[in-house]
Amino acid sequence: MINRIKALFEAPEGGSVEEHSVDEIQLAAAALLVEAACLDESYDEVEREAVRRALTQEFKLSEEECETLILQAEAAQHEATDLYRFIRKFDANFGHAERLRLIEMLWQVVYADGELHAYESNVIRRIGGMLHVTDRERSEARQRVLTAQ
Repeated sequence: MINRIKALFEAPEGGSVEEHSVDEIQLAAAALLVEAACLDESYDEVEREAVRRALTQEFKLSEEECETLILQAEAAQHEATDLYRFIRKFDANFGHAERLRLIEMLWQVVYADGELHAYESNVIRRIGGMLHVTDRERSEARQRVLTAQ
């Protein structure tokens, strides 16, 4: 995914750079992860650490960069009225493999506390649908996360 993000800035000669910056895409991913973590009404340090781990691994961020991104994501998620503003950045800029990776990251975050709540499962289903990820692919991503735990 990080290579895809870098490619956004490498426009061909005479071409234009994509409209979304790396920071916007990272913020969108972080906000979706925070949203998933908050749905069980218990956004604790365990879930926050899962968000931090997923973002650090995926975007190769320093600890300080990741903390700043999480704080921005928490604020953006708190202000958001729907998920679409975050999802459209992925839909427009990433292929199917990157979308699947985001779904997998969401599963990692919601399972961080050892429980899956109905709201958490529902939001991943909705996000998956908006990203054109099939139910089967979503289930396979979930299974990969559970197997890795």
